[in-house]
Amino acid sequence: MRRREFIALMGASVTWPFAALAQQAGRTYRLGAVSSAARNTPPFVAMFDELRRRGFIMGQNLAVDWRSYGPRIDLIPQFVAELVKSQVDVILVFGDAAIRAAQQATKTIPILGSTDDMVGSGLVNSLGRPGGNTTGTSFLAGDLDGKRQEILIEAVPGLRRMAVLADSTTAANARLDELQEAAHARKIELSIYPIARPEEIPTAIDAAKASGAAGLNVLSSPILYTSRQIIMQRVAAQRLPSIYQFPEEAEEGGFVAYGPRVVYIFGELVSRQLVKLLRGAKPADLPIEQPTKFELVINLKTADALGITVPSILLARADKVIE
Repeated sequence: MRRREFIALMGASVTWPFAALAQQAGRTYRLGAVSSAARNTPPFVAMFDELRRRGFIMGQNLAVDWRSYGPRIDLIPQFVAELVKSQVDVILVFGDAAIRAAQQATKTIPILGSTDDMVGSGLVNSLGRPGGNTTGTSFLAGDLDGKRQEILIEAVPGLRRMAVLADSTTAANARLDELQEAAHARKIELSIYPIARPEEIPTAIDAAKASGAAGLNVLSSPILYTSRQIIMQRVAAQRLPSIYQFPEEAEEGGFVAYGPRVVYIFGELVSRQLVKLLRGAKPADLPIEQPTKFELVINLKTADALGITVPSILLARADKVIE
């Protein structure tokens, strides 16, 4: 099966009366962003390429104040407060913690957030009408975590014990309970390893391996995505097959990945919303975007290094197999 396309609850095909809004001649628009990643990473390069195509060009009519906190999540409130003080036109943030920090800092500046579940985390009122000064993108992580767990069980024949690596600042207890129940139904023992800071990741992976886990489900979070190379190196050293949320992660050396492409999320969904906000759309009326394209990518080079023979039936379903 090639690339799958699913219809989300509120997809990009919905039309809204924002198209008539346009840039004001001679004005410089100011975007503020707080991210764990640098501005020149592929997802954000794709986002700025799309902004340029739509007439927002850095150095001409778009000024960008990008604050990258790396592993220092404690800097998020400070960076958000600085952006509010500088009176940017839109604040761009990622993950529950950063979105909440922005919401606490301002009730007037439009906030564009991206995280696992904007509604489920209580960050907005609904998908169709978010309310307040916040809109954004939901990655559908809660719906896909269980699917990834099933794929990993299928990818590692004979798996009877597995682990979950979760960001304690974003993973909802209900979602983790659902993963436990699904594993129990398959007679598989599931252990959960929550982390709050990047430096906790290696210890958590080592503990998962020591517990006898034969597979690791890496859940969605800005911290875990930014730390993906640390994760990949550690699980390779521990010979622990792992599944990730973005297809690009399998292309970068991960064993298996299933979900929307991160470049698609920022190059299409986030950029589209950002253009509307810069042109004057109200966040309260701008629906939450959700991905509609999902890919399964399997890295057979990594599988060979782990000594795993991936079942042919799963390989046949993959959108991409790296050999």
